[in-house]
Formats: sequence, structure tokens, C-alpha cells
Amino acid sequence: MHKNAKCLLLFLIAAALHAAVKLPTVISDHMVLQQGRPVRIWGSADPGETVRVDFQGQSVSARAAENGKWTAWLKPLIAAGPLEMTIAASNTLVIHDVLVGEVWLGSGQSNMEFVLATAVNHDEEIAQANYPLIHIFKAKHVVAEQPAEDVEGAWQVCSPQSIARFSAVEYFFGRDLQQRLSVPMGLIESDWGGTPAQSWTSRQALESDAALKYVLDEWQAVLAKYPAVKERYDQQLVDWKQRAAEATAAGRTPPNRPALPPGPGHQNTPAGLYNGMIAPLVPFAIRGVVWYQGESNASEAHAFRYRRLFRAMIEDWRKQWGQGDFPFLFVQLANYTSNQWWPVLRESQTDALELRNTGMAVAIDVGESKDIHPKNKQDVGWRLALAARHIAYGEALEYSGPLFRQAIPEGTQMRVWFSHADGLQAKGGGALTGFAVAGADGNFVAADARLDGGTVLVSNPQVSSPAAVRYAWADDPPCNLVNSIGLPASPFRSDEPLW
Repeated sequence: MHKNAKCLLLFLIAAALHAAVKLPTVISDHMVLQQGRPVRIWGSADPGETVRVDFQGQSVSARAAENGKWTAWLKPLIAAGPLEMTIAASNTLVIHDVLVGEVWLGSGQSNMEFVLATAVNHDEEIAQANYPLIHIFKAKHVVAEQPAEDVEGAWQVCSPQSIARFSAVEYFFGRDLQQRLSVPMGLIESDWGGTPAQSWTSRQALESDAALKYVLDEWQAVLAKYPAVKERYDQQLVDWKQRAAEATAAGRTPPNRPALPPGPGHQNTPAGLYNGMIAPLVPFAIRGVVWYQGESNASEAHAFRYRRLFRAMIEDWRKQWGQGDFPFLFVQLANYTSNQWWPVLRESQTDALELRNTGMAVAIDVGESKDIHPKNKQDVGWRLALAARHIAYGEALEYSGPLFRQAIPEGTQMRVWFSHADGLQAKGGGALTGFAVAGADGNFVAADARLDGGTVLVSNPQVSSPAAVRYAWADDPPCNLVNSIGLPASPFRSDEPLW
């Protein structure tokens, strides 16, 4: 080879090996950046290389560290778009169709993951979903042992073509907010059906709270049993394949495939989904979080403990983002024929309202008795948006259903006080339902309930000296107490839990 040609080839190889500036997936075309607060732009480049970011009249620079990582900070941005962002180092990247507005993260399990294509009136909803100022990002399912640096996904413009497989709850939430606020809206979906809250909580948070030690202990027991369980599963899989083939050949419906048992790499791994699906998003500025989860923790072992775990998770996420006590809005479990622990789980969810800037959408009236995935996600999204409008955006409006405050005996009756109680009424008229009363013996019986101003009086002739009252305390209860705007009262019990 000619000497000059050889030198040119070596130069080209060296140039090809040069570490061009790279960006995480969430920083890409069609992204939405949070208005009104500092925004972090980050990525990788050659160690020591200077990276310049130009956007909305700002030009900021950062130098890549020895590991190649760099972070540049933009001063608070103004709602606008579409715009272009230029990021330049040894190479230049141009990010197109960037909007500045409000960014919300939606997470949880299957009722958050429930797609628009299966919601009530889905055909009509999808056909009308032309919202160029709403952009969506859906994170791919990933379990990780350590916090990941990136997550797979892509920003898309909200349209009938892109929205059908996106979270119905988050879409209805974001659509309502966008129409109210008239600014661009970025919706990030990172969820996984059938997963418990401990999978979404960082290892650091789980290890630092002695009351959560049981989570890690239980998982170690699962791992210890896994080899034997996996061996049984492998045999079940062989048997299933044979039965499925026989059923198919005979024209019958094949049996369900056996479920993969929990073990290494399973989505129930404590911190596994935080590592794989939340940690990579933490540097991205957001306004807040909407959360729908709890079904997988509604068991005898976990329902009561959930109140400590859920609060720890909320505080953990806020700590990791470093944006203060950002709004964290969640859905209380809907009515569904399940087990006796769903009321306790709902109570544990309600307990999280003691944290600042939290809001709860009560769904006790929009569930389906025989379906854990109710199709009415419109009301759920709207109720979350009401909470956001008050908690995140300061609107003076009613945003919650009645919440229990206290109950005091008055002779043969119990008087019950609520917050968010303006216009207390029975939904649809008629008598109030769902109340029960007990004396000192703790034996609850159905109670007569009547409105008395902003309170409810409950009684039963069998209970001459009432000591406690409950409302909607069942997995799928009949109940109809609402306030003036029709938001349902949250289930509650006035008696102290015994565990």
C-alpha cells in the first residue's frame, strides 16, 4: 500500500474510533422539556472534550469527565415549540421538534399500563387523539441489577397512530391538563403489569429502612428456593407444550402457558424495575408523577406494610430526582371482587396523603366486580388531573372526594366528619349505603346513615353504644357517598388496626 494511502487509512480509522458525543434515548427528537425549572442535558463524549448545548437563546458548555460523562444545565425555560436544540462537540447533533411545557411520569402496574385501545369508547377516543402539543414516550420493560444509564424508548407525537398502545390513564390525565393549561405536554410511561412496589423502589431506600428489611429477606428466600422451583417449572413447560400441541391438533383451545416463577432477573426483584426503568429517567426534569399500583401488594403479608413501603418509595423518588417534594398523585384501588386485604391496601394508600404534595384519585365507584382491569379510565385520568390542577398548578378547586376526619359517639349514633365535604350527598339520590357500625365488642353491622349538614350520622338499633364506624370496607362494596362535584368518598375505618 502507498505510504500516503496508508496514513490516510490510519487517520480514518482513528477518526472512526473517536468517541462522538452521544445522548440518552429520552433526549431525542420530539422530546418535551419541563418549563420553569433548570433542565439537565447529559450524555457522553471523549474525556476532556467540551460539549456545547444551544437552545432557546441559551448557549451552555460542559466538559466531559474522565469517564466520558458530561452534564450541561439550561436555565429555566419558557413554554414554546416546536424548536431545535443543537449539541456540538467533535460532532454536531440537532434535535428536532422540541417542545417546552409540562412533563409527567406515569408508572405502576397493569392498570397504569392498560392501553387506550382497550378502554371504554376506545375507537372514538383514538380517532380523536390528534394532539400535536402532546408528546409521549414509552419505556421498554427492563429488569436490572444496578441502576442503568439508559432506557429503550422513543418520543412520539400524539396521534391516532401512536396513542393506541399508550397508557389510557396517563393519556386522559395529560389530555385534560393540556386542554386546561394550553401548554405542551410530555407524558413518559414506565410501568409493568403485575409488579409490586418494592420492584420500583431503589435498593438504597430498601436497605436504609429497618422496617423494610422483610422485603429483602423474602426475596432471599425466593432465590434460595428457585433452583428446585425452576426444575419443576421446566417439567411443567415440557408437559404444557405437549398438551398445547395435542389441543391445537384437535382444534381445541390450548391451555395457558405456566407462569415463569420468580427468581433471578424476574420483574418482582426488589429495586429491579427502579434500576432498569426509573433510574435512567431520573436526570430528566419532570413536573411530577402519576401512579397506579397496589394490586400486587394486596395480600395478608403485605397490605398493611404497604403504607411504610409506599411512603418510602415516594420519598426515595423525590430524593433521587433532587427536585424537592414534586407532586405525586396516585389512584386508590378500584372496587373488585378479590379478597379481604384490598380494604387494608386502600387504607395504606390513603396513609400516603400525609406526605406533602400528594393527591389520591378514589376509584371505588368505577371498578368492575369481575375484572381487575376496569375499562373506565376516563374518570380516573380526570380525577388525577383535578388533583394536579390544585396541587401542582395552584387552582382553587375541589379535587378530592370526601376523606374521613373523625367519628364521635352521640348517644346511640356516631357522627362522622369529613374533609372535602362540601355538598355531601348520596350519588343519584336515595339513602346512603356502605356504612357499618360497631360497639366495644368490634362486631360490625350494617348501619343506617343520614346526612346532617356537613356530617353523616350512622346508627343501628342493635348497637346501643357505638364505638366505631366503617365505610365501604370491603373489596367490592356498595357505597354512594359523594361531594358536590360527584367525587366519591374514600373507604375508611375509625377503629384502630390490630396489626
